[in-house]
Amino acid sequence: MKAIDIISLARANVRKLQPYSSARDDFQGTAAVFLDANENPFDSTYNRYPDPHQRVLKDAIATSKGTHTDQLFLGNGSDEAIDLMIRVFCQPGTENILVPQPTYGMYAVSAGVNDVAVISTSLTPTFELRAADVLNAVTPHTKIIFLCSPNNPSGNLLDRAQLETILNSFPGIVVIDEAYIDFAETASWTSRLQDFQNLVVLQTLSKAWGLAGLRLGLCFADPEIIHLLNKIKPPYNISTFTQSEALRSFMQRESQKNQWVQEIKKERERLRKNLEAMPNVKHIYPSDANFLLVKVDAAKRTYDHLVSRGIIVRDRSKVVLCDDCLRITVGTYHENSQLLSEMNAL
Repeated sequence: MKAIDIISLARANVRKLQPYSSARDDFQGTAAVFLDANENPFDSTYNRYPDPHQRVLKDAIATSKGTHTDQLFLGNGSDEAIDLMIRVFCQPGTENILVPQPTYGMYAVSAGVNDVAVISTSLTPTFELRAADVLNAVTPHTKIIFLCSPNNPSGNLLDRAQLETILNSFPGIVVIDEAYIDFAETASWTSRLQDFQNLVVLQTLSKAWGLAGLRLGLCFADPEIIHLLNKIKPPYNISTFTQSEALRSFMQRESQKNQWVQEIKKERERLRKNLEAMPNVKHIYPSDANFLLVKVDAAKRTYDHLVSRGIIVRDRSKVVLCDDCLRITVGTYHENSQLLSEMNAL
């Protein structure tokens, strides 16, 4: 592994920052009487602050994922981790991130909020990643490259060799967003954390785990990166309820998650076969996610018809390389059958 001075990549003010120390940071262990955090003393289930470091939950996640707890940061959704990564490493008004398009829109939004410029390159017309295009676009002020794999909105995995080339060549941080990795037939990049000090892997409980309402994002990285994220995060960013429900899922519901994933993959294939037979469907892009990107005749008219029938998909026609494309999430058997019926009616 090529050594990278992670701390030197961080903004100077972050390196100097003294993090906020909460009451629960000052004390660790068990006690009978807590009079340190100005909480309401009467038990309402949620009258006490949550563990600011989510220790029990992190133990369960690290065990499930085959990682170490010091390689794991938990955010209020992956969006918090994206925002914090930019705040740690990118100097506002000076430095930039690089994002191949089309992809998940929050990378650019978070950069904009933080007054960080965005350099955009283009995937190929079939949504493949070319490492040379990405590396040629890098400037001396580029600090982070965001790569979504499987990609949103196209659904395809990015080529591992191309990703590895970027990891080996770029002297900054490379974030691989694996929100949809459970639906792909490939190993997670978390298995390569020991090989790349600059690798950050994002995952979520919002897709395969069925816990979008909890807002819990997982960020795996070198312990020095995790330390920097913990340094600037809000002290109690993950609620007690979220921690307890996520822990219950990892301890008791992993088999249910795996069953859902298999059903969704089965339905994804059924949707594909039926949509391919329709004359108004021009192309269905390969998907390793829980959705299909479908090129149709007159996407806006198709979208409006589906809305009129109470079926909501995503019109991606205005996204680069996605002319006349709808992004269709794989639903239940009944929901998918309704969609197919209405698409046939067109």
